[in-house]
Amino acid sequence: MRKQLSIAILFFLVAVSQVVLAGDPVYPVSAIPDSLRANAHVVIRLDEQTLKINDLTDIRLVSHKVITVLDEAGADYAKLVVYYDQLIEIRSVSGALYDAGGKLVKRLKQSDMRDVSAVGGGSLMTDDRAKLHQFYHNVYPYTVEYETETRSNTTAIMPRWQPQDNIFATVEKGRLTVIYPENYELRYSSYLYAGKPVITTDKGNKSITWEISQLTALKNEVYPAELYQRTPSIFLGATDFEMGHYKGKMTTWKDFGSFIYKLNEGRDVLPDNIKAKVRELTDGINSRQEKIRVLYKFLQQNNRYISISFGIGGWQTFDAASVAANGYGDCKALSNYMMAMLKEAGIKSNCVLVKSGEGKHTLREDFPSSQFNHVILCVPDVQDTTWLECTSNTLPAGYLSQFTDNRPVLLVDAQDSKLIHTPVYGMDCNEQIRHVNAVIDSAGNIDIKSTTIYSGLQQDDLHERLHSLSQEKQLEILRKGLNLSSYDISNYHCAELNTPIPSIEEKLDIKGNNYATVTGKRIFLVPNILTRGGVKLEPDATRKSDIKIDFAYRDVDSVTITLPAGYKPESLPAPVTVTAKFGSYNAAVSIKGNTLSYIRKVEGKAGIFPAADYPELVKFYATMLRADRSRLVLVKE
Repeated sequence: MRKQLSIAILFFLVAVSQVVLAGDPVYPVSAIPDSLRANAHVVIRLDEQTLKINDLTDIRLVSHKVITVLDEAGADYAKLVVYYDQLIEIRSVSGALYDAGGKLVKRLKQSDMRDVSAVGGGSLMTDDRAKLHQFYHNVYPYTVEYETETRSNTTAIMPRWQPQDNIFATVEKGRLTVIYPENYELRYSSYLYAGKPVITTDKGNKSITWEISQLTALKNEVYPAELYQRTPSIFLGATDFEMGHYKGKMTTWKDFGSFIYKLNEGRDVLPDNIKAKVRELTDGINSRQEKIRVLYKFLQQNNRYISISFGIGGWQTFDAASVAANGYGDCKALSNYMMAMLKEAGIKSNCVLVKSGEGKHTLREDFPSSQFNHVILCVPDVQDTTWLECTSNTLPAGYLSQFTDNRPVLLVDAQDSKLIHTPVYGMDCNEQIRHVNAVIDSAGNIDIKSTTIYSGLQQDDLHERLHSLSQEKQLEILRKGLNLSSYDISNYHCAELNTPIPSIEEKLDIKGNNYATVTGKRIFLVPNILTRGGVKLEPDATRKSDIKIDFAYRDVDSVTITLPAGYKPESLPAPVTVTAKFGSYNAAVSIKGNTLSYIRKVEGKAGIFPAADYPELVKFYATMLRADRSRLVLVKE
């Protein structure tokens, strides 16, 4: 499901194409306006897409793209990648390379293209493949031109047109034309497109055309909105469609969900031995939540994720009996299998389509269409809905990581398919609580004992490392990541805690050399030993993108430092308290005898903030940056 549901977007955005070279077109670099070279690595001279819908099982895309590569950083943007499978056929590919003056250097030979599997090593069986090509040319600038023609046998997957597919690409000219029968209802929606498309009718066909020109490079802005929200995009959607002899509608989310339900109906029948196992595991358990947990654990211990998709199989699940027999399945097969086990235990659940990926929290909710790439499971309840990521062998029941949290998703149901929202993990969930006890000697060396509890989204990366890397590899990452100049980790231990929100306790023993600076009779010391946050943001009076901060968090540090005997404080950092739209920051230092206490608390808020708030964000981060690195001075008595 992950691969297949997004295949149209991939071939449309990435499968760049080349004109059939009847006469060598010339694209001299000297003709590019200075405004399109500024801050760019590539200039898309032309992006011309012609989509012709002949009927519900025949859709053709001719894609012609001309790209000038300005420097080495832009070379990878000029690759040809054309995906194909049982739903998409490649009919033709051509291409050419031109030098800076527009002179033809080389034409594409079919033997130059690579034909590779389009999936990673986790897949067992799939027909997803790709044709790849790149002109390896290192005399910059140069221009490549590609044209491809593909045929899809379903209108369920409509492409999105977004000529500016990265922030360092500028666009000189782009055109999308869709031709379709007059009696077919094409749905479309534009984003940041100025004007209206041109619509004509001729001989029973409608033609609709969008054009754009002179798109300059986007700014590399921190916390930006998703790319499609920053540049002109055209979304296309089906009404009636057909896939593998299954017919459906996509006018509403309910329609689309009903099609997915019917496509997979009846595939949740368990074999008798698994039915018996479900009863064995759950009989005698009264708690609904405990039944879910036990069955989810059984799934994780006895099955693994492998992508399996052939044609419509990218949408239609393998049945529960196959998963039971083989011990593996893709996201939709494992979710369907878990749904079947819960059904046997008397618990209703629903498969859910989701656009997965960190930071991928939005979709066009007002435009029902295939915008998803993954399937998870929802176990609804009046008071306590449980979410299950069935491809994971390690996540606890009820927890979704940054891969699928906080986003609209399509719940698939026989009667009431609809958009719902995955859990939002708030500040109280995403915590880093750290306690540090340290001793500093008169030479400035430090011994540190640290205990940190990470929870929620703040433990995701550490959770992944614990379950995928050796102790040595984990230590290697730690040794590169601590904010100390010279140190050795003498002890490291992590343990997952049994808490409602997943938590990990990390214990570290560290010996640091020359942590404090000793000058004459004075010692200069930064009391914030391990959690120096904040980054320097450059002021930007012309910021355009909204500020998108994905999750809220809370960091609390309690630091106790035993100071060398015979020293007293000469100067201490003043307490810092800041409250802003984006959160709050508090830090304070005190000394009693030879014991220093440092307390730091940061709360960061999530949300979408207007670009006009960026100066406040710059100021907030600058305050944290300075305060986290503030030094105190000790003087020898």
